[in-house]
Amino acid sequence: MKVQDQVKAELKEIIRSSNLDPSFPEEIIHHPGGEKLARCYQCGVCAGSCPVGKLTDSYKPRQIIRMTLLGMKEEILSGDSIWLCASCYTCQERCPQGVEIADLMLALRNMAVKNGYILKGYAEQATNLLETGRIPKISGFTEKKRPQLDLP
Repeated sequence: MKVQDQVKAELKEIIRSSNLDPSFPEEIIHHPGGEKLARCYQCGVCAGSCPVGKLTDSYKPRQIIRMTLLGMKEEILSGDSIWLCASCYTCQERCPQGVEIADLMLALRNMAVKNGYILKGYAEQATNLLETGRIPKISGFTEKKRPQLDLP
């Protein structure tokens, strides 16, 4: 796809001011990781150094920061992109402005959960952890072997 076509495709969805929450940037600034959000000048170092971004077009940290600054709260919190961050901190280490991007993604995830948005897989893992103390489910075969190995 040509660059011009890609830009046109991305611009098809018009941002309407009625869909923006002007208090959202201020709200996120008060969370750990959000304090330096306004320093971002969209240089793209975060996106260029992100290992997840190299594997998928679905995760664009620079775009998430821009959307946060614009107040696109509902779109960010209800979307999947904030859940794709691997928390490797590469972006955070390389950001020339010191924006704590990985911590920001964690803050956005926490806000998403508080607002009732969580990916199904994460909800299942949290339930497993609370019920069994383990994130992955253990197969029946493994369950039968645990007593023989003196495991709970």
